[in-house]
Amino acid sequence: MSRMSYSKALGTAIAEEMRRDENVLCIGLDLAYYGGAFGVTRGLAEEFGTDRIMNMPISEAGYTGLAVGAAATGLRPVVELQFGDWVTIASDQLVNQAANMRYMFGGTLSIPMVMRLPCGGGGSAGAQHSHMFESWFSFVAGLKVAAPSTPADAKGLLKTAIRDNNPVIFFEHRQCYQLQGEVPDDPEYLIPFGKADIKREGKDITIVTYSYMVHMALEAAKILEKDGISAEIIDLRTIKPLDTDTIINSVKKTNRVLCLQETWLTCSVASEVAAIISEQAFDYLDAPVKRFGSPDCPVPFAPVLENYVLPNTDKIVRAVKEMF
Repeated sequence: MSRMSYSKALGTAIAEEMRRDENVLCIGLDLAYYGGAFGVTRGLAEEFGTDRIMNMPISEAGYTGLAVGAAATGLRPVVELQFGDWVTIASDQLVNQAANMRYMFGGTLSIPMVMRLPCGGGGSAGAQHSHMFESWFSFVAGLKVAAPSTPADAKGLLKTAIRDNNPVIFFEHRQCYQLQGEVPDDPEYLIPFGKADIKREGKDITIVTYSYMVHMALEAAKILEKDGISAEIIDLRTIKPLDTDTIINSVKKTNRVLCLQETWLTCSVASEVAAIISEQAFDYLDAPVKRFGSPDCPVPFAPVLENYVLPNTDKIVRAVKEMF
C-alpha cells in the first residue's frame, strides 16, 4: 500500500495500464507537459512520449470523435476534458456514436474508451464550471458511468474502465483531487463495476450517495452518532451499472433511507435509487424515502450563495433528523 492523493492515484492507474497495454493512450488539453487541468497525467509524457500522451486543440467534439474512431480500430483512448461541463460539446460523439456502435454493427466492433470528466462545485468556479452530468449519461444505453470518492476507488475503477470494451464516462469531483488515502500497489488491483461499497456500517438509516458527497455523509454520520442515530453510508462507486442488492439489503436492515447527491434532484440518480427502493423494499420502510441535493438552479459564483445552494454536512444532519 502507498499513501497518495486521488489525483496521483488516477495518474498511477493510467501509467500502469499504459505499461501493460501499448494500445492505451491519453488525449486531451495540455496533457503532455502541464499534466492536464488537474495534473493527473503530469510526468507521463516523459515515460511514454507524445505519441501516447497527446495534446489536442480546443475542440472537444473533434478529439472525442477522434477517440471514438481510435477505439473502433483497436486502441484504448483515455480522454480528458478540462472541465466536465464541456462534455455537452462532445455529447453527440458519445451518445449518438460511441454508445450505439457496438449494437449497430452487430457486435463486430467495440468502443473501449474512457471519458474522464472533472466535475462538481465547491470552488466558486461559477455555473459553467460546476456541473455534474452523471444522471444524463446513466440514462443512455451503451454507456457505463463511474464516480469514485476515494484514491483507492479512483485507481481500481479507472483501471477497470480502461480494460472495459465499452465506453465509460468517468466522473472525478474536483474537491476529491487532493484527498489522501491508502492505495494498493498491485498493478492488478481492479474494482468491478456494479459493486457498491459500504463505507460505514449503521443500523438506523441508510445514506446512499457517491463521489464527494460520500465524505460529507461520513462527517454527518459522526455528528448523528452523538445524537444516538447510527447511519450506514453506501458509496455507489458506479452509477451504471448500479448495485441494487447492496442498497436493498441495507434498507431492509435500517428501514430508513436518504438518497444524497450534490446536484439537481429532478430526473436524478437519487430519484432512480428512490424508485428502486420503493419497488423492491417498500414494506421494509418506516418512513418515506427522502432525496437530498441541490435546488434546480445554476451553481452561483458568489461563495456565500454557492454554500447556500450546495449540500453540506450540517444540511445532511438536519435532513436525517427530520426523518425521525
